[in-house]
Formats: sequence, C-alpha cells, structure tokens
Amino acid sequence: MFYIVTGAAGFIGSNLVKALNDRGIGNIIAVDNMKQADKFKNLVDCDIADYMSKEDFITQLNNGMFDGDVAAVLHQGACSDTMETDGRYMMKNNFEYSIDLLDFCQDEDIPFLYASSASVYGMGPKFSESREFESPLNVYAYSKFLFDQIVRRRWHERTAQVVGLRYFNVYGSREQHKGRMASVAYHFFNQYRAEGFVKLFEGCEGYANGGQLRDFVSIEDVVKVNMHFLDHPDQSGIFNLGTGKAQSFNDVAVAAVNALRISQGESKLTLEQMHQQKLIRYISFPEQLKGKYQSFTQADIATLRKVGYSEPFYSVDEGTTRYVNYLLSKSS
Repeated sequence: MFYIVTGAAGFIGSNLVKALNDRGIGNIIAVDNMKQADKFKNLVDCDIADYMSKEDFITQLNNGMFDGDVAAVLHQGACSDTMETDGRYMMKNNFEYSIDLLDFCQDEDIPFLYASSASVYGMGPKFSESREFESPLNVYAYSKFLFDQIVRRRWHERTAQVVGLRYFNVYGSREQHKGRMASVAYHFFNQYRAEGFVKLFEGCEGYANGGQLRDFVSIEDVVKVNMHFLDHPDQSGIFNLGTGKAQSFNDVAVAAVNALRISQGESKLTLEQMHQQKLIRYISFPEQLKGKYQSFTQADIATLRKVGYSEPFYSVDEGTTRYVNYLLSKSS
C-alpha cells in the first residue's frame, strides 16, 4: 500500500515525507511540480517509492492506477502565493485538484488529510472554525475557503476520514526554496548573518513598530498534528493548526538574533537593547499590503484539543531557537 503526499517537495510536504520515513514508511508516491528545480533538495534525505508530476498523477488517478493500493493521501500541493492574481490558475490548482483527490479518497474509503489555511479568516479578529468568521481577502484564501465549504456540504456522505488543517504562520526546516514567501524567521536568520541587523515593518493599524501579532507555529508541531490524525482515522473535521497564542514579529526577531548571538559566544539582548544597537531596524509598511494584511492572527485550538490532541506547542522563542540552530548546522 502506498502513501501519497502531494506537494511532496515543498515545505510542509517534504517534512511529512520525512516523518513517514521516520516511522519506517518508504512506500510513498511523491507528487509535485518541479518547475522550481531546487525543491528536489528537500527530498534528498528522504526515501520514496516514486515521483510523479501533478499532471501525470491526476491522469493516472483518473485511469484507476491507484485503485485499491493507497493507504492514505496527505494533500499539501497548492499555489500558496497570496499575491497571485491569476484566479483561473489558482482555482484549478487549489480547488479543482483538491476535489479530484477528495472524490478518490471517498470512493476508496481511505483517509484524506489536506492543507487548508488560516487566510480563510481574512482580517479576523476571531479565528474559530465556523462559517461566520470566514472572509477571505485574496483568491488564494478563497480557493482554500471554497474547498472547505465543499467538504462541509459533503460531510454526512463521507465514507472515510477527512481532515482539513488550517495552517497559521508555519516556519521551520525545508522552506529555503520559498524565496519571499519563506517565514520571517528564515529571513531574519539570513539578514542578520549578511548585514548584522534585521528589518521589520513599521507599525500600522494601531500596532507599534514590529508589533503586529501572528500565531507562529513550528513545522515540528505541524508534523506532529498530521501524524496524530493518521494515527486516529476515526477523527475527522476542519481544525485550526496554530499554537493558540499570538506573538509579535519583534518576538521572532529577538529570538532569532539571540540564537545567532549565542552561537557566536555573545550574550542575549533585550528588544530595547537591540533597538539601541540598531540590530533591529524598521522599514516603511508597503502600500500594496495596506488593507490586505493580517496584523493579528491567533488560532482558536479548542476543537483540536477536544478531539484529544494534548501535546504542547513550541513558543516563538523555543521554536525559533531550534530552527536557527538547524539552519546553522546546514550552513556550517
């Protein structure tokens, strides 16, 4: 039996492939679009049974190649660029693709775990898995939102596990290929090593400089939650996947800079000390993001806790420190 991971060479997908490997599972079909060739590096230390492009995979899926031979589908494949303006591409790649896989999994009675997004909540301020709180601001968010609605409409007809995970601000290993879409933790690491300081946005919408708040969640925790649901095929639903605690961009910057300072034998500094030494600097808030920027996100994780997921989540300081040390180990 095969495990199918879509978006397998991407950030979250490759971490899930590695997690399956760590469980002794190597019978994995890795599905991805390798137009960005550097993504292959995410799979170099992973074991897979086969690689397929998305187009070939869908053709073979519709031709019945995988019928009766799949244990579960972990669907992470999507265009995640929130600035993408080609709505037809976004809906075909994110919405229609997801429906094809949902149909297959329901026909085959197999678990279907898929990536939703916290972007469905728009500007918030409440982030709870209920229709009245959902108001996407861009076509990426709308593609995720609309598929969640399809899942809800078919809820009582399902034949097997269906789990949608609304990822908040995920950071961690195997995201280097994402460029400008990589996490702020990754950018802060590179900025500090290259220039000796990090850059954050000035305040907006009532927030102080660097004071915008997000629910930053480590990829390590994201993997744990996915594995939890694989281990509990009786549990279905749409769940927020964040820490449940919003922290500021300043917090991420302080954690990243201090982790790098410690690696160099230097002492930790406070945010104020970093300001004084100009290790943290603020840049103008981009005009094109005004009115389209989530200045506050915080996952309501009550539903996740209710189904029995009880593991603690890494704080920004804990998770960022672990991530910086990982990046240092890869660059040494």
